[in-house]
Amino acid sequence: MSFIEYETIDRVAVITLNRPERRNAQNAALLKELDEAFDRAVDDDDVRVIVLKANGKHFSAGHDIDPDVFNSEPWQSMFSDVDQNGMLKLYKWELKHFFGYSRKWRDLPKPTIAAVQGACIAAGLMLAWPCDLIIAAEDARFSDPVIRMGIGGVEYHGHTWEFGARKAKELLFTGGAIDAYEAHRLGMVNRVVPRDQLESAALTLAAEISQMHPHALLMAKRAVNQTLDAQGMSNALQTTFDTHSLGHANAWAICGQIVTVGLDEMAAANKKGQ
Repeated sequence: MSFIEYETIDRVAVITLNRPERRNAQNAALLKELDEAFDRAVDDDDVRVIVLKANGKHFSAGHDIDPDVFNSEPWQSMFSDVDQNGMLKLYKWELKHFFGYSRKWRDLPKPTIAAVQGACIAAGLMLAWPCDLIIAAEDARFSDPVIRMGIGGVEYHGHTWEFGARKAKELLFTGGAIDAYEAHRLGMVNRVVPRDQLESAALTLAAEISQMHPHALLMAKRAVNQTLDAQGMSNALQTTFDTHSLGHANAWAICGQIVTVGLDEMAAANKKGQ
């Protein structure tokens, strides 16, 4: 693998994002490798818990929206297809690789723990939110500023479930960020630890959970996720993904681009991890 590291420690699989020079920004190859790593951990009967962490200063600066990336595959084939087939190709690609992966990872049959440091921006949330537990370093900060691109939120729109309605609106409307302690107060983060203790805290918690029977862990996870879905989470996520896609369509109708404003600004922030 080029962008993902994988190892097992006793009954714990440790998956590490390894693109620190790009602040672990997500391109198609990274997402494919990450999905394969999750599958590997699920298929290993000796693994009972999965930890997702990241090398470098930042957990993830979100989608890689550098102009060089937008001018390469698979984006260019999607853009050139819009005039003939509308937004269908882009919709189907995001449905699988952005929204679909996040939905799949949320419902993995084993407990997952995200260890988050530094910036967790936009699509970075789509890696952390599907995990069952989140441990944050004191320097972690969370944001979804894609309103600056003329779109109402990232593809996996977990904001209301993670923040509560009013805080979700505030963060979306302003494109603002919250720190680790605010995320903990809101219930999005389970624990906040010093940066130098992040990995050990995640592995210690994973080792504790790994002592439980795997069937009991699976049933406990399904019980909570199904309760959320009975409250409407699954349907809401699908509906808001469609709304996200409408943002792309609106941008194309206005100026013939998938996004209307803020691409250069967002790309610069992506590079800086801000």
